[in-house]
Amino acid sequence: MFNSGDTAFVIVCAALVILMTPGLAFFYGGMGRRKNIVNNLMNSVFIIGLGITLYALVGYSLSFGESGNAFIGSLKHICLFGIDTNSLTGSIPTLAFVAFQMAFAIITPAIITGSVAGRMRFKALFLFIGLWSIFVYYPLAHMVWGGGLIGKTIGALDFAGGDVVHISSGTTGLILAILIGKRVDYMQISYRMHNLPFVFLGMALLLFGWFSFNSGSALSANGLAAHAFMTTAISAATGMLAWIFLDIMKTGKSTLIGACTGVIAGLVGITSAAGFVDIWAAFIIGITVSPVCYCGISLVKKIFKIDDALDAFGCHGIGGIWSGIVTGIFANPSINGGRPGLIYGEFAQFFAQLEGMLVTLVIVVFGTFLCAGIVKALMPLRVGRREELVGLDVSEHGESAYPSFTGLD
Repeated sequence: MFNSGDTAFVIVCAALVILMTPGLAFFYGGMGRRKNIVNNLMNSVFIIGLGITLYALVGYSLSFGESGNAFIGSLKHICLFGIDTNSLTGSIPTLAFVAFQMAFAIITPAIITGSVAGRMRFKALFLFIGLWSIFVYYPLAHMVWGGGLIGKTIGALDFAGGDVVHISSGTTGLILAILIGKRVDYMQISYRMHNLPFVFLGMALLLFGWFSFNSGSALSANGLAAHAFMTTAISAATGMLAWIFLDIMKTGKSTLIGACTGVIAGLVGITSAAGFVDIWAAFIIGITVSPVCYCGISLVKKIFKIDDALDAFGCHGIGGIWSGIVTGIFANPSINGGRPGLIYGEFAQFFAQLEGMLVTLVIVVFGTFLCAGIVKALMPLRVGRREELVGLDVSEHGESAYPSFTGLD
């Protein structure tokens, strides 16, 4: 018999995690350029439609369908076959579990789009996201949470998606940014994010949803969910403060974009660890993840000259890797199982985290090149130079968010 309290909790969390995707659209849209705001919003919006459709068709089955396979689930539940109102997963209806996991399958590929903002053809992106979900995301979800290689065999811990969500999307974004190349005027003109209030609104929606993202991963309205809520709040808060401090140290001024980015970095940093580490460890995670991401963004853009347009890899990829590392350092088995972290004098969990992340990176790199190769064989990945200079709002969608604006972007 299902627990009505747990069921209500997970359904509300699923709805709030879905809200994160429009939040990400505002965050990316505000950070981008005026001429690409419609495209940046559309790049997140279409994934709501595509993600839900694919997940109900095959995604849940490939992620959580019983197969005995270490890499991929079965097609036992294609079109959610065999799951009805009486099906249970723990103390909640299986359909509530499906809804919660479906929300993750939507937000994850949306993160990728930040790396290629302003230059990737919409049709190519649409096809790539569909293929990537099937060949990368669903297998990873199975390997980490569905009883596969990373979670069961290796024993790596990932409470709410450090591997599955952040490392996978951030690394994919980096590879796509390299394959597609830099924006035509990258490093030649000064870019200005066109709408800081949009960035703030996006951050607020992401923060609001992230509490459900992490707390909901307990799959029950219990003490573990409350624990994850507090570790999430503390890491987000200290991540913001650390980024403000870094801004002041570098420029002498605090910035709103820095504060918002610090919150996101803190949230990414705690994702793997939220239900496995002590409250006090969340302070350390938040304080450390911001400088790690801060340096990572600088490394990618200034040293390697890669045009990760909206810092998807710098924040999510690097922050996700840091999240896995600190989980291996601070994991406390008395909270939610697993093995002790490095701080308790044990090495097994720490090495399991590294091994799990290595497997994730291999799957992501191979899968991304495969999906990009398929798409490239069918159509160009990138828009033409003229279309890029005009802006993707007009060239890709035939729309303008600011039709009365006639100045320079």
